[in-house]
Amino acid sequence: MEFDELLNLPPYSLDREEKGQLLGERLEELTELHRENCREYGRVLDLLQDGFFQRSDGGSAPEGSRNGTRPAKRPWDCPFLPVRLFKDMELKSVPDEEVFKTMTSSGTTGQQVSKIYLDRETSSRQQKTLVKIVKDFTGSARMPMLVIDSPSVIKDRRMFSARGAGILGFSIFASDRKYALHEDMSLDLEGILAFLEKHRGERILLFGFTFMIWQHFYLELAKHPGKVDLSQGILIHGGGWKKLQKEKVAPETFRKELEKVCGISRIHDYYGMVEQTGCIYMECEEGHLHASIFSDVIARKKEDFSICPFGEEGIIQVVSAIPESYPGHSILTEDMGIILGEDDCPCGRLGKYFQITGRIKHAEVRGCSDTYEQK
Repeated sequence: MEFDELLNLPPYSLDREEKGQLLGERLEELTELHRENCREYGRVLDLLQDGFFQRSDGGSAPEGSRNGTRPAKRPWDCPFLPVRLFKDMELKSVPDEEVFKTMTSSGTTGQQVSKIYLDRETSSRQQKTLVKIVKDFTGSARMPMLVIDSPSVIKDRRMFSARGAGILGFSIFASDRKYALHEDMSLDLEGILAFLEKHRGERILLFGFTFMIWQHFYLELAKHPGKVDLSQGILIHGGGWKKLQKEKVAPETFRKELEKVCGISRIHDYYGMVEQTGCIYMECEEGHLHASIFSDVIARKKEDFSICPFGEEGIIQVVSAIPESYPGHSILTEDMGIILGEDDCPCGRLGKYFQITGRIKHAEVRGCSDTYEQK
């Protein structure tokens, strides 16, 4: 199936067998495309095939499938790249003149950052995929959008960070847009009130990064409880849990406190990364992160990279049907997580659902808002 055909399907409509076959075929095509067009990726695959990395698959994977030793037939068969390679190598599968924009991951001062090279087609597919996924949670109508950030984050449109990319990506859902913070990151309370008055009676979409919402939005609103009414709002947020966990702020506390100060109850976390922009994993009404038909998530054991059974914590591998301009279709992240189930979430969406439990020990802190806080 061509990628554009996937875009015609509802994002959580395929069961394990249907999705496994279609996504596996797409990943196989992408593996060969990048092998032929990205010399560095081809060299990595040669190392994998020569046994530089060896693993045995368990869980729900077919017996005997190995990373890089045979063509991918299912998502878990696809050879994966450690996410850190995008910091250490220039990985692209298109000529320089076809690079439309370059996205960078978050990074504190002195850290290397990932550089992701996009051509126009890959960038367009990222946007279309994001729209399909998010509309399943917000509906198809555009809404006035309150961005919990400063306008200064949007600078060079050709090369910008994950934080800026997130704001630009979600802005497609906006009928009108207002930044909630001044340039110095202080709360623009009067501006927010004027924006809400302008759109009285309308649903409001809020977007931001988790730590920044807590630090610059919630803590300031807590000084004026009840002054801002967002009971008709929908908040989508991602990243930045590490800092909040240090401050003993759990996800449930985050949600309850926000509802207390501004009335918002529809709150969705999401998991995503600049290396696979577009294929985000949205949190459903049951509190579970979901893989759409455009992506899949696999938990692997630390000791041998075999697949963890459902319910067992492992290193998270993510696959995406989108990337054609760079070999980012199968990535081993530095995050730990648990696959909770597949095709049976009480919310009714098909596909795997999971939770992220933390970072691999000694991994760099990379979250968008965590990085902001360190700076």
